[in-house]
Amino acid sequence: MMFLMSERNTLPELLSGAPASDTAILLPDPGIRITYQQLRDQVAEMANALASLGIGKGDRVATSLPNGLPSIVSFLAASVVGTAAPLNPGYREDEVSFYLEDTGAKVLLCPQDAVAARKAAQSRGVPVYSIEMDSNGRLRIEGAPQAKTASPPSPDDVALVLHTSGSTGRPKRVPIMHKNIAASTRNIIAHYALSPKDVSLCVMPLFHVHGLVASTLSTLSSGGTVVVPQKFSPLSFWRTVRDTGATWYSAVPTIHNLLLARAGDERPAGAEGLRFIRSCSASLPPEMMERMERVFGAPVLEAYGMTEASHQMCSNPRPPSERKPGSVGPGTGVRVGIMDDSGNLLNTGERGEVVIQGPNVVSGYENNPEANAKSFTNGWFRTGDQGVLDQDGYLTLTGRIKELINRGGEKIGPREIDEVLLTHPFVAEAVAFGVPHPAWGEEVAAAIVLKEGCDSSAAETSIAAFCKERLADFKVPKKIYITTSIPRTATGKIQRGAVAKALAEA
Repeated sequence: MMFLMSERNTLPELLSGAPASDTAILLPDPGIRITYQQLRDQVAEMANALASLGIGKGDRVATSLPNGLPSIVSFLAASVVGTAAPLNPGYREDEVSFYLEDTGAKVLLCPQDAVAARKAAQSRGVPVYSIEMDSNGRLRIEGAPQAKTASPPSPDDVALVLHTSGSTGRPKRVPIMHKNIAASTRNIIAHYALSPKDVSLCVMPLFHVHGLVASTLSTLSSGGTVVVPQKFSPLSFWRTVRDTGATWYSAVPTIHNLLLARAGDERPAGAEGLRFIRSCSASLPPEMMERMERVFGAPVLEAYGMTEASHQMCSNPRPPSERKPGSVGPGTGVRVGIMDDSGNLLNTGERGEVVIQGPNVVSGYENNPEANAKSFTNGWFRTGDQGVLDQDGYLTLTGRIKELINRGGEKIGPREIDEVLLTHPFVAEAVAFGVPHPAWGEEVAAAIVLKEGCDSSAAETSIAAFCKERLADFKVPKKIYITTSIPRTATGKIQRGAVAKALAEA
């Protein structure tokens, strides 16, 4: 059955429009091509396998998988029969354990060699199943029967649950419905004029909405082809672009910068086929945008997205419309406003908190009335970012109200790092914060007050090793400041920005 775009409000429907024999997914490393019919069949088979394992509507299927066909098919299948809960495969055992418990995961799908994930699941009593892929790209869940047929989802079912970190608490659960994702993909397709002729190169992780919704689901919904390398490599990137005929890619500025560093001033072979380059998940310096356009020879479109909006909210438009360096562009099928602390919408040119409305925006955090009360005002979602709208409706972000650390697009909640540091036997007080970094945008640092009698010369090494055992690599503080006190406000509150400034000036 063929669906008009306006009728596609569940993920299976997003896959329904392309001809069966067209290529949906290319895996360049093993050289595997998956057609749309093969993709639909594999999603249905895995959904049936999950149903046979007892998964039903609302049940959470956790996955810990690297980029590839298994991560895409398992996500789609889990969203059909229940709810997908993809996890970063770089998480340590304690982190996996937290997310399994917090989501109430019924099963975990992962590779055979995912030691940390398997240990965490075992400690939580969560059944673990391996996904196997043969040389032809055929997938199966090892040990799963095919005794049941999964029921199709409805637009209001939760397709995906992700976590977003805040500076004032533990990560919050974001339940994203099928209709939210469908609306987001429609916005992305319309804004970039995606078509069956397009080939997207996915270099972003498929456990985040950036890679999942922008690079992958929007491309599949438009009938195009998604190229999925096992991992990003600046050495092979342009060869992959050339060999697959990629017409666009989306990435964080860190990746763009790595590609620029390797290219020098020469346009890489393969770049001539790009219609545009998209940048999102962290601020793109105007000078980097200018150099990318000059060296790569393609328009660079900076966008703005977040998990609670099922990814994209704003983006600079394609030529001949104006691209404004330093701006994330106008809203893309999303209403964007600027609000003051009292909930009043501000005028053009006035600075305040960025707020959004739209069918792609989630209705609230899961089981978190306190966060919902703070984040939703008069039907608007408060993003926690500060910005200003110009007379053309283009948004410029001027800072973050929420104190997240943005390391190359990875949004890190500093409180989570604080809590790990405070369990170290030497640590009396701890506060994590972001510091500027030339490649990552921000890097993680921490200020530590040691317990009385502890040797400061041995503490830094011991604390760093302690964090590496308990946190993913991107969360581990790269700079630890041993100090006698942590700056506080007159009311005793810690302001992370003030801590960073005080230590930098010390």
